[in-house]
Amino acid sequence: MLVWLLNRFAPLAERLEAASSGDSRVYLTARIALAAVLAFTLAVGLGPLVIALLRNKRVGERIDSASPQLNELHAAKRDTPTMGGAFIMAAAILATLLCADLSNLHVLLALVVGLAFAVVGAVDDWQKLRRQKRGLSARGKLLAQTILAAGVAVALWLLQGEHPQGTALRSPIGEWAIRLGVLFIPWAVLVIVGSSNAVNLTDGLDGLAAGCIVFAGGAFAVLAYLSGHAAMAEYLAIPRVVGGGELGVVMAALVGATLGFLWYNAPPAQIFMGDVGSLPLGALLGYVALAIRQEALLAIIGGVFVVETLSVIAQVASFKMTGKRVLACSPLHHHFQFRGMPETRIVVRFWIVAALLGIAGLACLKLR
Repeated sequence: MLVWLLNRFAPLAERLEAASSGDSRVYLTARIALAAVLAFTLAVGLGPLVIALLRNKRVGERIDSASPQLNELHAAKRDTPTMGGAFIMAAAILATLLCADLSNLHVLLALVVGLAFAVVGAVDDWQKLRRQKRGLSARGKLLAQTILAAGVAVALWLLQGEHPQGTALRSPIGEWAIRLGVLFIPWAVLVIVGSSNAVNLTDGLDGLAAGCIVFAGGAFAVLAYLSGHAAMAEYLAIPRVVGGGELGVVMAALVGATLGFLWYNAPPAQIFMGDVGSLPLGALLGYVALAIRQEALLAIIGGVFVVETLSVIAQVASFKMTGKRVLACSPLHHHFQFRGMPETRIVVRFWIVAALLGIAGLACLKLR
């Protein structure tokens, strides 16, 4: 919307073009900042309304995990409003619509990813709340995510397949790369679905997933901006993605909206994110990493999400093969809870690690 309005004033646009960044005609850096502030303001404003609505509708968290000890630890959180991710996505999408260039296909695909995965998450949350189940079956949810990710992967492959580096898997350190060709499609599905579920697994303590998303999303907002800037992309030896800078607006909106949600989700939480928030947030991280060809860095910047996922895999594999558990409880943050560490300490320490990993990921750019 903002881009459309500014482009209507041709003389002004010509002046702005000389001062613009990357491949955008109209102040990309300013729009990135504006998207973050606008999304934060919208989320903070929507928060009390959504919390009150969810309380009136009795849309509260059910404490019904497979672990009695975990249920006891979280008993005080029973009936806390959930599905707060709905206003994260509403604020992020509205800020994107107002600040991003809507003629950019990367932006349109990002909007599709956010909306589609939010719908899957909303259905899953509703199943938990209204049908006394633990949500969609694992197979059903994975199938829905895979179908959605496959559609996005094909679209992204068609959009970027003609560029030499458009489908190449690049090392986070060094200059080697593997051209995936049509194999980019299953790879993209794996990244999007894996990232979506990784964030979902991390969303188990007040503020944990939201805080980690802020640091990872902020790092990818910077990476997206750099990928769309010809001079900076060349200087840092990273793939130049024409129009990729606009994804910086999307990620900034996501970060701003998540910060606004964290205003109410910080311990002790007034509202929980739910799958309607965690699934699209993770999917968008994966999508943006693929679009700017930095999914290898996603494993570093999103290292908290990776470790949380690996902890679940290790726990399940160990139990099936040996009958013993390697952790007191998985994912990893629950292991520390079972060992007696206070929840706020776990959350803040995970935030610190997420911040350091974001810095490390950006530092890798100069190691190429």
